[in-house]
Amino acid sequence: MSRSLPRPVLTGLPGSRPIRVLLRLVSAVAGGLAVYGSFAPSTLWWLAPIGIALAGLSVTGLRGRSAFWMFGLAGASFYVPLLSWTGVYVGAVPWLALAIVVSLLTAPVGLALVWLRRLPAWPLWAAGAWVAGEALRARWPFGGFGWGSLAFGQPDGPLLPLASLFGSTAISFAVAAIGFSLTVLLRSAMARVALACAERPGPTPQHPEPGGVRRLSWRPLGVIAGVVVVVACSNLTTVHSDVLDAAPTAPIAVIQGNVPRAGLEFNAQRRAVLDNHAARTHELAAAVRAGAQPRPSVVLWPENSSDIDPFANPDAAQVIQSAADDIGVPILVGAVVAADQPGRNYNMGIVWNPGTGPTGETYTKRHPVPFAEYMPYRSFFRTFSAQVDLLRSEFLPGQRPGNFVINGIPIGDLICFEIVENDLTADIVRGGARVLVVQTNNATFGYTDETYQQQAMSRVRAVEYGREVLITATSGVSAVIRPDGSVAATVPLFTPGFLVPTVPLLSGTTLGGVLGPYFEWTVTVLVLLALGWTWWRLRRHRQPPGAPTATGDSVRHDPPAADESPTGPLPSVGAAVAPADDRATEQEEPRT
Repeated sequence: MSRSLPRPVLTGLPGSRPIRVLLRLVSAVAGGLAVYGSFAPSTLWWLAPIGIALAGLSVTGLRGRSAFWMFGLAGASFYVPLLSWTGVYVGAVPWLALAIVVSLLTAPVGLALVWLRRLPAWPLWAAGAWVAGEALRARWPFGGFGWGSLAFGQPDGPLLPLASLFGSTAISFAVAAIGFSLTVLLRSAMARVALACAERPGPTPQHPEPGGVRRLSWRPLGVIAGVVVVVACSNLTTVHSDVLDAAPTAPIAVIQGNVPRAGLEFNAQRRAVLDNHAARTHELAAAVRAGAQPRPSVVLWPENSSDIDPFANPDAAQVIQSAADDIGVPILVGAVVAADQPGRNYNMGIVWNPGTGPTGETYTKRHPVPFAEYMPYRSFFRTFSAQVDLLRSEFLPGQRPGNFVINGIPIGDLICFEIVENDLTADIVRGGARVLVVQTNNATFGYTDETYQQQAMSRVRAVEYGREVLITATSGVSAVIRPDGSVAATVPLFTPGFLVPTVPLLSGTTLGGVLGPYFEWTVTVLVLLALGWTWWRLRRHRQPPGAPTATGDSVRHDPPAADESPTGPLPSVGAAVAPADDRATEQEEPRT
């Protein structure tokens, strides 16, 4: 009995080698920029699958090593503009360094696309490879950085309900599956045009007449149709109006005190920020007494609303206490609190009660941001730049989820970038949170897109877990996000103000909240198994013809097919994607 590998069914780009290289470079860069164009503040969600299609096209026909670097270029074209807000005040070096790192972590997806090319239903395997790449970037290195997940570019798109069925990862999978299906359709159309336009002396088995070219591959449309059906079903799992109407409610206040823009030295600015948030709370208390606003059950202050440790500074404590006494309800204060170790602090949420003050209910940020809130491997990175020592004070991580019961309301607290992390959000929902709170300080990012990208993440989380999300920001944009992902109210950037929404306190959870982590890990494991199987099959396939395998079978090499010449493949219009381009590509498998 003889065995052979399935034949790849999609070839490379037409034209001479320089033209192909240029087309790949343009496709990779355009693909990355298109995906970036789908992220907030843009609402052009449909650019994401187009960008994925172009990125997939750029590696069609490449060997593994070339596909790695080409997909890395696509990643850089996405991450460099996406993360530009990181360099607004600290310069280009940290921004570009971060973008390069996450781009290099994106590059292995291109390698996987090539290795998976012989499998049927390639768009689905390719989408799985993308999800596996997102899982890697979200966890490694230094705890990960999942900011560029495709899901977070889709809060205004029709795929958003998928989060309530299989979690936010399902949105990323669907976007990638649609995009790579478009890669198949686009490549199939290009191959057909190339064959139809080629000048031939006459029909031969290797050069059929244009009328003999196989029909365009429409099978990828089945993948897209499947996504549409799943999205339609996922609408059944989102939080509906009847559930919202039956849920208990509570008014919760969101305070945005704003920050001074110029003219204050550092210590004075810290005190000014605290005073601003206290002043907005006193204004709210006056509005409550006048009957213009309902009395809230809880007041939310943002991250760093007190950059002065209120446990060590009596003046700061008095400012907070005065505000709590005036409004008459507990305040969740975002504060910097000194640790026992010199030069170490905690980024903390503190429940501050009227009359009694703090009673020990706190949450410490569990994932401080590397290179911003702490410096990993300081001595190592000092060899590259002495600027690492500009970060003199570091934040220590907390150990438990941010679950509170404040004035009878179960609240789940996340601080700033923690909203991007699936595991941290899932922890507080499992801990009983009925409303999600994001305390954030976006002042250091100015008027950039950062705050809008963070808001988009919060919208996806709202649908994923069926919870209202309240964003309280020092300088904006503070927001009220409904369980369906819609934005009910905001306070603009660098504008003082407050919001007092009536919040539904939902106790159930969505299927996405339960199945989301399992979906991600299942897809990742299946992709890794598929890559391992492909590697094993390729090793067997490379043995000399007739040589016995470990199972006693002989290996057979296929002769050239009708759409191949003895020296290399002609453009094919196969039913699924399998990149192959240069003349040696069909005869030599991708090398790592």
